[in-house]
Amino acid sequence: MTLIDHILYALCWLSFGMVHSLLSGATVRSGLGRLVGRWHRLTFNAVALVHLALILWAGRLLAGDDTAFALPEWLFWIMNAMVAGGLLLGAAALRSYRAGPFLGWAQLRGEGDDETELEIGGLHRWMRHPLYTAGFLLLWGLARSQLATATALWASLYFVIGSRIEERRLVARFGAAYRRYRAQTPAFFPRPGR
Repeated sequence: MTLIDHILYALCWLSFGMVHSLLSGATVRSGLGRLVGRWHRLTFNAVALVHLALILWAGRLLAGDDTAFALPEWLFWIMNAMVAGGLLLGAAALRSYRAGPFLGWAQLRGEGDDETELEIGGLHRWMRHPLYTAGFLLLWGLARSQLATATALWASLYFVIGSRIEERRLVARFGAAYRRYRAQTPAFFPRPGR
């Protein structure tokens, strides 16, 4: 990939972050709710998936013949362990989310989509964003070519910035309870001995 290719790919990821943040904001979310009704969360998820697929497709086009790095065997095994850890952590993290509201199924059934209490059980006792941590492990474990490394870099930046935007909304929603939780619990990686 040339420098221009990397810049274009970074701009694709920037577009994802901006659209995702815009669509998850209260004003646009309520407007989307008025437009598509109970389908709003499912629509949000579908837009995100299509946008992400287009970014990855653009990355493939920009990367051209993207050959894998020649990795030493020991690094290959570490990266495989990161992928396995990311998959296991992601599966465990998803268990602590209510799948219906998260995916949009609850809204289709006419159920609410907002949590009324701050959820700090399960993996959230050790880190505030276990799904993002799973994403870091998975993406960097798969970073075995220029494109995969660029994807890991830009997606990681999206996770960091997106988590800060998300946390502003959580502070607005849960106030002092979230501030206390944030002060005591690391964002992505648990503290040793905690």
